[in-house]
Formats: sequence, C-alpha cells, structure tokens
Amino acid sequence: MTGTPDQDALAERFREITERSQRVAAEFAARHGAEAGGADPDPLGIGKAFLEMTARMMADPARMMTAQAELAQQYARLWQDTARRMMGGEPVQPVAEPEPGDRRFKDTAWRENFVFDFIKQSYLLSSRFLLGSLPEAASADRHEADKVAFYTRQFVDAMAPTNFAATNPKVLRETLDSNGENLLRGFENMLRDLEAGKGQLRIAQTDMSAFEVGRNVAVTPGKVVLRNDLMELIQYEPATETVHEVPLLIVPPWINKFYILDLTPENSFVRWAVEQGHTVFVISWVNPDSRLSDKAFEDYMAEGPLAALDAIERITGARRANAIGYCLGGTLLAVTLAWLAARGEAPIESAPYFASLVDFSEVGELGVFIDEEQVSALEARMDKAGGVLEGADMATTFNMLRANDLIWSFVINTYLLGRDPVQFELLFRIADSKRM
Repeated sequence: MTGTPDQDALAERFREITERSQRVAAEFAARHGAEAGGADPDPLGIGKAFLEMTARMMADPARMMTAQAELAQQYARLWQDTARRMMGGEPVQPVAEPEPGDRRFKDTAWRENFVFDFIKQSYLLSSRFLLGSLPEAASADRHEADKVAFYTRQFVDAMAPTNFAATNPKVLRETLDSNGENLLRGFENMLRDLEAGKGQLRIAQTDMSAFEVGRNVAVTPGKVVLRNDLMELIQYEPATETVHEVPLLIVPPWINKFYILDLTPENSFVRWAVEQGHTVFVISWVNPDSRLSDKAFEDYMAEGPLAALDAIERITGARRANAIGYCLGGTLLAVTLAWLAARGEAPIESAPYFASLVDFSEVGELGVFIDEEQVSALEARMDKAGGVLEGADMATTFNMLRANDLIWSFVINTYLLGRDPVQFELLFRIADSKRM
C-alpha cells in the first residue's frame, strides 16, 4: 500500500459513501416495489433444480465425505504454508493456482502478500470443491444438471475476492491513495446505471456518449431504398468506377442495430466491400413495439430477405445476389434459402454465415434458459410488456455466459475503482440493442 491518508478526510468520504449507498438502495426499492406483487419468485426454476441436487447429494454421503476430507487436507496444507510465510519463510508451491487464462489475479499482491495469497487460494479451493462436487450429484436430468452447474458457477464467479473492495488489493490501494474518492465515484456510477435501467442495474460497458451513428460509427455513405413494417433496406454508395455484376445483401440480427459490419471506418467490412467494387445492401430492422407484437418469424422472412431480394433486382437488374448472414440474421437467411429451394428458386449465388447457428439441437450453455417453465415465464413477461422483449434483458443473458469478463470486470472497474467506462465501438454496438 502507498501513502498515509488523512484520517479525518477518509472518515468524511466514507460518510458520504454511506449516504450515497442509502440513496441507491432507496432508489432500487422504490422502483422495484411496485413490480414485486404477484411476481414468481423463481421464474427460472433454479430452486427446484438445487433441491433435487441436494437430495441426490444426501443419498450418497460417502462421496461427499471423501470430497470434504480432501478439501480439509488441502486447507491444512494452505494454513501451514501461510503460517510459514508469516514467520518469514519463503513461499512454496501453491496449493491452488488460477487457470492460465484467469486474469483476475494478475496483481502482484496476490502472490507476494501472504494475506492476499491465502485469500486467493482459499477461494480457488472452495470454488473448485463446489464445482467439482456437481457433475455426478446434480440431477438425473441433463438439463437440470446443466442448470445447477451454470448457476453454481455464477455464484462462484460472484464471490471472487476480486469483486469486493476489502479483499481486492488494487481497490484497497486506490481507496487509500484517493481517500475513498474512487468509491464515491463508483456509487455515482452505480446510481447512473440504476437510473438508466429504471431501477434495474444496467452496467455500462462503454461510454455511450463517445459514439454517434453517422458521426463516428456507421459512416459509410448510403441511403434507404426500401421501407416496410419490419425493416429499411440501405444501399451503400459505390466507391469504384465499375462494380461487380452480382450485388451483396447483408442480413444482420434483428436484436441489434444494422451497423455491426460498419463500425468505425478502420473496422468497417461494408466500407471495404464497396471499395472492392461490390454493390452492398444491408437490412436495418425496426425496433418493434406493441403494434408489431403479432409479427412472426415467417413475417421477418417475407418482409426481410425476400423483400430485399425483390428490391435489389428492381434496382440493379441482377437476378442473383450474394448474401451474408450474421448471427440470428444467418439463421433467418438459412431458413429463407431452404424455403426458396423448396419452391425451386435459387436467387442466392453464395451465402457465408458469420457466427450463425442453424442446428439448434445443441445450443451450448444457452440451453439452461430453455425449458417449458422458463419459456412460459418469458412469454408472460413479454405479454405484460406489450408483446416484446427488451434488448437489455437479452444482453444480460449473454453476459452471464462470460460473467467474469462481461459483468464482474466492469463492476470492479466502474464501481470499485470508480473509473469511467472505456470507449469501445463494438461494446457500443452491443449496448445499442433492440427489442424483440
């Protein structure tokens, strides 16, 4: 630690922190109290899955006793090693070390300071014990077992010592060096995010004010050539004297804005494509509200790729086009091609897919959110919201898949260290989401 803060100044700052924390708590309670009545306390079915896991663990006590005995041995060795270091002994081989890709414990204090080294290793031992005891004991049902494993990992990630001011050496240094001003700024940031989420915490991952569509993102020149209920079709201006005969249609997902492939000029696929002589069209999906709640997947196909292909033929005279499908836009494009093939039509010359899923028989960890109980709860929530799902809700789901990188790293940087979000155009585009 560096510096010796003025104790009176430090006390004053923590008093301010307490006042601000009370304000944040009151804000949260006021905004959520009205929505709490009659709500399902467990819409994701987590409690049921963990109750079944507990019953199965109790049915095999020998296995749990063996695991606990092994954990006790590891802790005994850790205590011995820590006591040796307290007495001035040299560090020995750690009982538990972070995984090679784990960036949470990069600060040298996690290795050089025996207190933080003990905290780190005890966390790693306990978390690995929790996660390691699940695979065979969680549930006879694969889906329920995956759900238990997923939410156990969410708990383990949340309880990391890096996520708490008192057990994060970097945060402690910053707190002492700044007389607690980092925590004050962090609470201001938290209040800002609560206000932006209307009572629900929406962690700002980037500085949204640093970017503006048409100013420093999505600046490739173009114009809207078709508009219907679900989309606008943008045609980009050519950048060459002659163009290729076959135009290019890009189908992005309808849960994000159109410019994923047209970020800054240096990172714009669209800009590159027109400079190579391609005539580029991009679908820009509408941000739906209750008026469009009756629109279905087939409507997105008819008013999206199919309508775009008809317009492209009218504008360019080309009867065939290349197409790119991005994310869910690729799924829609694949279904469209299958439908056209069934009719004996083949207007697409080539169709590469970027980050798109077509076979949904194995969707990975997203599968923990898919069962009758959760889908019914989601549909009820959408009905209450006028038939739409907020983009921020979908973003939360994806963030949970990589919680340490997409949730907790921002909690540390924004709330504990009190720093402003970084300026990153890709995160701006992700945050600039749409309803579904």
